[in-house]
Amino acid sequence: MSIRLSRRQGFFLVAVGCAAAMAFALYSQYVLHLEPCPLCIFQRVGVISVGIIALLAALHNPGRTGYRVWGVLGVLAAMAGGAVSLRQLWLQSLPEDMVPACGPGLDYLMETSPLWDVLSKVFKGSGECAKVDWTFLGQAMPFWVAVFFVGVIALQLWLAFRKS
Repeated sequence: MSIRLSRRQGFFLVAVGCAAAMAFALYSQYVLHLEPCPLCIFQRVGVISVGIIALLAALHNPGRTGYRVWGVLGVLAAMAGGAVSLRQLWLQSLPEDMVPACGPGLDYLMETSPLWDVLSKVFKGSGECAKVDWTFLGQAMPFWVAVFFVGVIALQLWLAFRKS
């Protein structure tokens, strides 16, 4: 059995997957009452970026070279989001005495500091980013977001660089 999936359909599928991932993120925030930490918010930015890029690729429907450009852009966005997920997983793996102290919230940082300072503080992490509030099959949410990004990267590379 072979899969007959056009590049356009494939990129639309990536966009739908990103929309579903964001729907779950919002469900966990507003229904399960799991407040996102700063790293979680940056992971959401990664998912949204990949989704927008994939949707634009599907709507644009360029030739093979155009899909390669869109695919590389989507892969770069997914790699950035995946790096944030891995950083949060690393913070969650630290012993309690090594976890950085909780700092001010992201809203406050964005209002009072330049963007570069905010990014450096967020990526250093804080205690709230190391807290595990939710698991599925024994793994925390950043693990599943990283798995999602790996799948998205693989699908976009396949769509962009396949022969036919």
